[in-house]
Amino acid sequence: MPSVLPDGEPMPEDGALPASALIGAGERPLGFYLHVPYCATRCGYCDFNTYTATELRGSGGVLASRDNYADTLIDEVRLARKVLGDDPRPVRTVFVGGGTPTLLAADDLVRMLAAVRDEFGLADDAEITTEANPESVDPAYLSALREGGFNRISFGMQSAKQHVLKVLDRTHTPGRPEACVAEARAAGFEHVNLDLIYGTPGETDDDWRASLDAAIGAGPDHVSAYALIVEEGTQLARRIRRGEVPMTDDDVHADRYLIADEVLGGAGFDWYEVSNWATSEAGRCLHNELYWRGADWWGAGPGAHSHVGGVRWWNVKHPGAYAAALAGGKSPGAGREVLADEDRRVERVLLELRLREGCPLTLLKEAGLAAAARALAEGLLEAGPYAEGRAVLTLRGRLLADAVVRDLVD
Repeated sequence: MPSVLPDGEPMPEDGALPASALIGAGERPLGFYLHVPYCATRCGYCDFNTYTATELRGSGGVLASRDNYADTLIDEVRLARKVLGDDPRPVRTVFVGGGTPTLLAADDLVRMLAAVRDEFGLADDAEITTEANPESVDPAYLSALREGGFNRISFGMQSAKQHVLKVLDRTHTPGRPEACVAEARAAGFEHVNLDLIYGTPGETDDDWRASLDAAIGAGPDHVSAYALIVEEGTQLARRIRRGEVPMTDDDVHADRYLIADEVLGGAGFDWYEVSNWATSEAGRCLHNELYWRGADWWGAGPGAHSHVGGVRWWNVKHPGAYAAALAGGKSPGAGREVLADEDRRVERVLLELRLREGCPLTLLKEAGLAAAARALAEGLLEAGPYAEGRAVLTLRGRLLADAVVRDLVD
C-alpha cells in the first residue's frame, strides 16, 4: 500500500458514495483488501504505508496499538456494510496485506475475515489470502489460519542469497521461506505464493537463478517476481546516494526478467500478468485480477485504497488517525475521486495490457490503434490475438511494457 496519498475531493463523513457507483454492481465481483500496517523492522527498499513499534511510539497512543487493531478494522468492515446498503453481492476475494499481517495473532486475522463473512457473505469459491513474513509464522499459526477460512498464503522470500537479503534489510534466513511452503501445505493450504525481487545491487545472474531454483523447489503454485525499484525517501535510496551500493540497472533488470521467464516456464509456470506466474488457472491470484480488470473492492485500514463503480477513495495514513475517525463514528476516508469515462478507459488499457489475455483493441483511440500497429510490426504484440481484436504483449513487449502502454493510451 503506497505511502503517498493522491489529491482528491473531500470524503463525506459518513463515507456515502454517489448513487451511480452501484449501477450494474451485480455484474462486477466484489473483493476486500484488509491492510495491516505493522512491521517488526523496516526493509531498506520499502515505501509502503507501514510502521514499526518505534515509529508509532508516542504518535497515536493506544489508538495506534496493534493489540486492538483487529477490532478497529472490523469497525470499518461494518461501515462498508452501511455504505454499500443492500448490495447483495457475496465477497469473491479477501486479501490481507501489509506490512506484516502475521504480526497479529492468527485469531485476529480470522476475526477480521469473519467480519467480512458476517456482514457480506463469502462466495462458495472465495479466495482468501494473507501475506506472511517467513519468520512470523509456525505450523500452529498456519493451521489456525487454515481452520479459520484462509485458503491461500503469500510468503515474502525475495532471495535465497544471504548477501542479497542483507542489502534489502530482510530479516529472515535463507531456507525459511521454502520451509514455510511445506508447513503451509501440511496445514492444508491449496495455493501458496512466493514473492521474489530481482536486480538488487550485488546480485549476480547465478544468485538470481539460485533464488528461482529454490523457489520452484519449494513447491508453490504461484511465483511473483518484481524488479527492485528504488523509492525516494527509503534507506536504500540514501545508501545509493552515499555511494555505499550501486544504483540498479535497467539492462540487468531486463536480463533477470528473461531468466525468470525461462526458468519458471521450464518448470511449468505460465505467465498471466507481467510479473506473475502460476502453474494453473486455479493458481492465479484472483484478488489481484480484480484490480487489473477494474472490478470493485473495499480497502480497509490506514492508507488503504478502494474502488467501487468508478469511484476511488483512500483512507488516512496514520493508524492513530484511522482509529480515531472510526471511534468517532466517521469514515476514515481522506479523499476520493469520481473517474470520468476517459479515465476508466485509460486505466483499462494500462492494466489489461499487462495480462496474458491483453486488452481489446476497441479500447484504443485512433492514435492508439496506429501505435498498436507499429508495436505489432516491431514484434511487441502477438500477431494471432491482434488479428482477433486484442493487444497481447510478446516476451519482448513485456520487457518494454511501460513504453508500449504509454503509446497505446493516446
